[in-house]
Parts: sequence; structure tokens; C-alpha cells
Amino acid sequence: MALVVQKYGGSSVADAECIRRVASRIAETRRAGNGVVCVVSAMGKTTNNLIELAYQVTPSPSDREMDMLLSTGEQISVSLVAMALHELGLDAASLTGPQAGILTDHVHTKAKITGIEPERVRKFLDDGHVVVVAGFQGLTPTNDIATLGRGASDLTAVALAVALQADVCQIYTDVEGVYTADPRIVPEARKLKEIAYDEMLELASLGAKVLQSRSVEFAKKYGVTLEVLSSFNKVRGTIVKEEVKSMEDIVVRGVSMDKNQAKVTLKGLPDEPGAAAGLFTQLARANINIDMIIQNVGEHGEADISFTVTREDLPKTRSIIQDVAQNAGAKDTNFEEDICKISIVGVGMRGHSGVACRMFQALADNAINIEMIATSEIKVSAVIKESAGELATQALHKAFQLEKE
Repeated sequence: MALVVQKYGGSSVADAECIRRVASRIAETRRAGNGVVCVVSAMGKTTNNLIELAYQVTPSPSDREMDMLLSTGEQISVSLVAMALHELGLDAASLTGPQAGILTDHVHTKAKITGIEPERVRKFLDDGHVVVVAGFQGLTPTNDIATLGRGASDLTAVALAVALQADVCQIYTDVEGVYTADPRIVPEARKLKEIAYDEMLELASLGAKVLQSRSVEFAKKYGVTLEVLSSFNKVRGTIVKEEVKSMEDIVVRGVSMDKNQAKVTLKGLPDEPGAAAGLFTQLARANINIDMIIQNVGEHGEADISFTVTREDLPKTRSIIQDVAQNAGAKDTNFEEDICKISIVGVGMRGHSGVACRMFQALADNAINIEMIATSEIKVSAVIKESAGELATQALHKAFQLEKE
């Protein structure tokens, strides 16, 4: 008997009909003789609605109470899925993240998994139950509920697959797999049969919403092969796996756009040792993740520093930056939300030259200005105006002929 871990996203369990459809698919897997652990996200837009409700109550909700609130979304889903499985004649038990033995650090809203104690899950499996686990949550060392960050039900599924030594980890969503670009923006986008961990990790961290980036990182670390499939049909999905030699033949695997970006600039900062360290130390203490950084040294011993953060981190960042700027003697600060990050990704870039040139030329041909640039061995990213994001995605997809096999 194989052990299968399946994850169903919010759109897959958006309403009662969707939940019954998911239950039927789980039942098929179980009746085929497999043990099944199913990780479920909150229904539809539940998490967004809860966040909106919190900010109607207070403009600055505490992180601990936000975790307490947001964790309820997944708890609703798991109980309803378990009920639907009961209706199909299957034994099923729903568990919260803490009940499933998922342990985290102290960082509320962005907690990291520190360990899993899966004994209770194993006991239910041994007794013939389908185990339905609430994604996105775990238990801190002080016995508080902590959430793992947006989209982290993927991470819950991968972590459970590792802890339980599952044979398969399937990620069910509202698309049929991983595409060369968002098909809603680029109708010619092509579904990939397979993609390397590193490529998927870059795409996920750069805005592709199919998989959460930390889940891919976890899968790569522990060698968990993932399959991304649609919960609405039964066509083959995309396999996320270890890189093989043939993958290097494709220079660019995909294009991604991330609108969840904000740009912060400090102008006239004293150009002296420790200035940047003091700034980014304060941001790190607030658990704010920095992405792209550019420093320009100007005249008269002054420097300008620009960097990007996620938009949800901008309020915290703004508060910290204003204090740092005043203490450090910066002349001005600027905050921009009308930006996005456009990226091309492919392990084949390692062995090919001129990739960045083609990217920048394609953007220039469409009169798209670049504000910031970042590169790695397998990606090139540029910050541009948000209004140009869709045009840039289409232009790059065409420039690298990603619609072709």
C-alpha cells in the first residue's frame, strides 16, 4: 500500500460542491488501496476576508491574534472535507496543524517549521482513516498557534510527506500544472511536463503562484518529487524534480511577474561604513525580508539606497525607515507601490550568453523602462512600473519563443 499526501488549495474547496468533488477524488485514491493524508487550505477568499475584518476592527492587529484568527479558515475546511468523506462511507479524521504535530518557531505570521511529531497522524492511518490536516499552521514552543505565511499549505503537505516518508506528494490547484507564463496574461503559455527544483523555486519566489517557494525549497532539500495537478479534471500535471542533463538544453523555462512588490529609497545617506548595516539590521529584527538592493554613491560623500519588500511588509518598513533615516541623517525617503518585478528563469542560462541582452532589448522594444536589475545563475529580474507588467510578460514570452516545445 502506498502512502499519498495530497494538498488542495482554496479554490479547490471554495464551496460545498467543490468540497464534495475533492472528497470524491480523495475517496478514489483511498479505495485504490492507498493510505491518504490530505492537507487543505481555507475556502476560497476566506483568509482575505478575515484579514479585511481584522483591519476593520483595528488598524494594527497584533501578529499573535492574526494567527489565531487566520488559522480558523483551514479548520473550517478540514472539518467539512472530513464530513464529506464520511458521507461517502469512508473513515476520516480532521486535525489542526498543532494536533497533527507540526511544530514551529516563535515568529508569528511567518513561522518556520522546526519539526513534526506525526505519531497521531500515523495512528489514524494505521486505523484505516483518511487524515485531513489543516494547512498553513503549527504550534510554537509556547503553545500558541502560528501561521507559516501565505500559501504555506503547500509547505505543510511537503513537510508531512517528508515526516511520514510518503510515496507521492500531489499538489492540487485550479490550474493543470506549471506554465511558461500565467495563461491569463499570455494565452499562448504552454504547460510544462517537468521542471527542475531550482527553476520552480525561482519562479515561485518571483511571483508564480502555483507553488509556495518555501515548499519547493523543502522538497528539494529532502528529495520529495512533487506533482502539480488540477482538482477540476484528471489530466497529467507537471512534475517538479531534481535537475537532469536534458533540462539544460532549454535556455529559458518561464516568465513570471510579481505585483506584490514595493520599492523603498533612502536619498542622501552618509556614505560611510556601517550605514547600510544599521539600516538592514533594523529591518531584519522586524522579520522583514529584503529582495533586490541597489546602492548608488553620489557626490559629497552621500549615497542613495533602494530596495524592495513585499507590499504587506511596507507599513512596518515605512515606520522603521523613517526612524533610521532621521537617525542616520538621510535627506529624503521615497516609497513606491506602483511597481512589479518581471523575471525570466531557466537552468540553461548557466551555459548560454546574451540572455540578459535579449530580455532588455525586448523590454526596450516595447518602451518599458527598467528601474532595478538582479541576476543569478538561472534568473534575470527587473523592476518596472506595474502598469507595464502584463505587456512585459507577453513581450518576454514571445522574445524567447516559449510557446514552442
